[in-house]
Amino acid sequence: MREVIIIGSGPAGLTAAIYTARANLRPLVISGLERGGQVTLTNDLENFPGFPEGLGGFEMYQLFEKQAARFGAELLYDVVTSVDLSGETKIVKTASETYESRTVIIATGSTPKRLGVPGEDKYIGKGVSYCATCDGFFFTGKKVAVIGGGNSALDEGLFLTRFADKVTIIHRRDRLRADAILQERAEKNEKIEFVWDSVVEEVAGSDTVTHLKLRNVKTGSAGDFAVDGVFVFIGHKPNTELFAGQVNLDAGNYIDTDRRTHTNLEGVFACGDVQDSIYRQAITAAGSGCAAALEAERYIAEHEGRGYPGR
Repeated sequence: MREVIIIGSGPAGLTAAIYTARANLRPLVISGLERGGQVTLTNDLENFPGFPEGLGGFEMYQLFEKQAARFGAELLYDVVTSVDLSGETKIVKTASETYESRTVIIATGSTPKRLGVPGEDKYIGKGVSYCATCDGFFFTGKKVAVIGGGNSALDEGLFLTRFADKVTIIHRRDRLRADAILQERAEKNEKIEFVWDSVVEEVAGSDTVTHLKLRNVKTGSAGDFAVDGVFVFIGHKPNTELFAGQVNLDAGNYIDTDRRTHTNLEGVFACGDVQDSIYRQAITAAGSGCAAALEAERYIAEHEGRGYPGR
């Protein structure tokens, strides 16, 4: 019987591991397929406090992991295949083992929806990004494209105008889905231009992105569009398939938690991007991981009839 199982190894999961390990709860962290989560997609992370020179996303993951291991967290590179979280004892299965735990912290994150076109994966970190806040600075004085027509696309496009000389919003329709106030701001911003009724068919370049291959969905005409970078904002997909039918999900399939990371199930907590559809930053994920760990520690102490600091 484990005290804590943490599913996910991004900033949220590993911060939860650090805190629960320091509380002598000996957490088991099951990493999932993508060790480190989305943060590893960022070449240079410059907005995480404490690293004035910045650091690579994968390097950050390694530091988080090393710190968690130092305090006694057990790190397992495996994929959870099923869970039963309904009882007092939580059951977590991987392909080869079955684990039991008193608490579970879900930190499986979310996945940016991708274009699914040739060149996209090849140029991730080399001109293809899914986070303007993370990578916008690196395109200072350059030309970038933003793919999408919703609130996220316009929000991030407006943010990118702080750095880029030109931001072109490419949308597959002839009108935007974003809120009217965002549309108005984008239309008034002289750095922003629009390409309508168009889809990306390929991301191309040499060492880095140099152009996109676009096709007009109405006329069928195709051509190259020169850019230094492309930011894709066509939505995020929370990684909640494992938990559907057990923990409550909101309309966007994010895990529904209260402000203290509690789910609808006792002893089950969620943190990071799997329950955050708004911020999706490494620092906010880490903060919610801390909260989930403290709540798990509180839950265990109360069920053992022990006091908890601050109560």
